[in-house]
Amino acid sequence: MAVTAEVLTDAQRATLAAICDTYVPAVEADTHDPVERDFMARAASDMGIPARIEAMIPETMSAEEVQGFAGLLDALAERGMAELPLEGRTQLLHGTADADPEAKAGLQGLKQLVTLLFYALPDERGRNPNWEAIGYPGPISAPPLAEEAPKTITVAEVEDDATLEADVCVVGSGAGGSVIAARLAEAGRSVLVLEMGGYRNEQDFKQLELVGMQELYYGGGLVRSESGSINVLAGSTLGGGTVVNYMNCIRTPERIRREWAELGLEGVDHPDYEARIDAVAERLGANTEATKQNNTHQRLMEGLDARGLEHRPIVRNATLNDDPVYCGYCPTGCQQGCKRSAMKTWLQDASDAGARAVVGCRVERVVCDGGRATGVEATVTRPDGSPARLVVEAPTVVVACGSVESPALLLRSGIGGPAVGKNLRLHPAYVTIGVYDEPIEGWTGQIQSLVSDEFDALEDGFGFLLEGTGVFPGLFSGTLPWEDGAAHKELMQTLRWQAPFISVARDHGAGEVVLDPLGRAVVRWGLDDPVDARLAVRANVELAKLHQAAGARQIVTGHTRAVRWRHGEDFDAFLEAVEGASYAPNDVACFTAHQMGACRMGADPQTSVADGRGQLHDTRGVWIGDASAFPTAPGVNPMVSIMALAHRTADMIVEAA
Repeated sequence: MAVTAEVLTDAQRATLAAICDTYVPAVEADTHDPVERDFMARAASDMGIPARIEAMIPETMSAEEVQGFAGLLDALAERGMAELPLEGRTQLLHGTADADPEAKAGLQGLKQLVTLLFYALPDERGRNPNWEAIGYPGPISAPPLAEEAPKTITVAEVEDDATLEADVCVVGSGAGGSVIAARLAEAGRSVLVLEMGGYRNEQDFKQLELVGMQELYYGGGLVRSESGSINVLAGSTLGGGTVVNYMNCIRTPERIRREWAELGLEGVDHPDYEARIDAVAERLGANTEATKQNNTHQRLMEGLDARGLEHRPIVRNATLNDDPVYCGYCPTGCQQGCKRSAMKTWLQDASDAGARAVVGCRVERVVCDGGRATGVEATVTRPDGSPARLVVEAPTVVVACGSVESPALLLRSGIGGPAVGKNLRLHPAYVTIGVYDEPIEGWTGQIQSLVSDEFDALEDGFGFLLEGTGVFPGLFSGTLPWEDGAAHKELMQTLRWQAPFISVARDHGAGEVVLDPLGRAVVRWGLDDPVDARLAVRANVELAKLHQAAGARQIVTGHTRAVRWRHGEDFDAFLEAVEGASYAPNDVACFTAHQMGACRMGADPQTSVADGRGQLHDTRGVWIGDASAFPTAPGVNPMVSIMALAHRTADMIVEAA
């Protein structure tokens, strides 16, 4: 019997439980420490994780995905998964993954979900039973009260099917949409901002990783490419990714601006464009005075110095009273209100100028008549979870819902031309972890505070940045290698001593966004481009060298099968293993926090979606206002570039009226 959208069969349920308890098993520990003993003895089933995953099936899977999951469970059930001992189950999972790429993708996604829940699922007290064993403190402060952190952005409530009117409808409230909303509202236009996520501010930020993912991230932070080659991290809340990003404010490089100008964006290479970047930086309060290096970044700095590589503190959009003690929880929202996100700046400006927002709103399509926009059709999720239909009548529509959802919206609407969804750039990021003698406690201090662009132009202008990142138990548990459940738990027990270094590449090749049969966005991406493939290998090698230079006692790459070095072992042989390891989908952890280019601007309607001003080639009144407008990848953290380009597009919209 196949899986239905409601329930598993008994055999499938038993198989799912066996899989979960293989990824996170109960094992004996030779220790007198009761905390460690209980941790090692605790299996996924002891926390109800199989049942929780089963309950997620109706909400997260299409009928086609359900059938695929059914087939995987049934195939493993036929081979006796539930009856095998732990060692046999481990071998069966490895063998199944090795034999079938599709099964590998499914199992890798399931493993990431199981370990995420095991290490991040809070109980009714807001605690996880595994945190003490791995040294993670969990939340260190409660959110402020509502009266201490009031919500000051005007939100229009949609309780029943409704029609609203506006001069401009902005779909998406992130870095781009917020700037355009503010500029147009200040120019006297009536502006309506539609946001798929909710409106959450400091009073809602609980410093809980899983809760933050579910409430603030696109797809709950669980979105992966079709092949499983890359994990997609994007904000989905009022303020978009600016609410959860790492506040790395890098100006658009001059060589990128020249490249964009050559592709049809007139003026972005002129000095006048600097004024837009300056305006963005000023509104964000971008500065280095509040930048402080935590233990992870101090190790990164030591490694760079030892190798003679340049580095600099990052410019951050944070207030000067930013307290690093709380900054490790930044990706789940800044509880202290120090992050100068779009919610705190441009969206507030838009609201103060009369703009309204609708949250929990998924736009289905842009409505057009005679080659011109007339508005949008959307579905709003009401407080009780039921849907309401919303029609917005507006002669100007700004599509700014992110480089995954923006092309999907145009595809559903049948507009934008042949380049819609093409040219997707993702800035693929890899992580290599160093385990040090002294505690790092990478969840403490600023998530990102140092950058090196020593390798940013290795191959004809393409390369990668070197940065650090924070330590998050749930996310990291799915990144660490998994040979067997016991070894994975042992490695998780070193979390307190782990420092993660990351690379962020300027991708040479491109991915694509397409629609599934239900009209949902699907990301297609891989290391098919030879330049990107070489950069992936080189990045992992350079990250490993930095850890070795900084004095790490152990180095672990993000490969699914462990590629590891311990102090005293042959380091050159380890680097050869890094170079020779597989970088195929699901064989190495790869992330994107920067999605760009899938509705790019340019002069040629065959290869671009919008013209050099930002308006669609084929539809008047529809403008692209987010990172999907980028003609090429900038190779740096894109927030400032998104905002500066949106600043320009807003003026173009005013001029076009």
